[in-house]
Amino acid sequence: MTVHIIETVDGFKETIAKNSIVVIDAFATWCGPCKAIAPTIAKWSESDEFKDKIYFAKFDVDHLPDLSQELGIRAMPTFIVFKDGEKVDEFVGANPPALQKLITKYVQ
Repeated sequence: MTVHIIETVDGFKETIAKNSIVVIDAFATWCGPCKAIAPTIAKWSESDEFKDKIYFAKFDVDHLPDLSQELGIRAMPTFIVFKDGEKVDEFVGANPPALQKLITKYVQ
């Protein structure tokens, strides 16, 4: 498992449809906190705690402004949790302990 890059709105829809639990990272290339937390997210995607249980994906808000608007992204990074195609949670900011606690709720 790794952090998958979402390139299109259709790619986003396919991602949340095909995977039971998805954590989406809405980031911007110019965002310092986004860059700071990215290695942590990558590490989690490979960890025994989350791999094979949670699908990690990310998209650049500047490349997909329509998706950013549809999801209501107002700040970066924003993490959105989808379960069975439905948005179930959201977290704004680069706070690894708080984000990990939120994600852990969805590990089956």
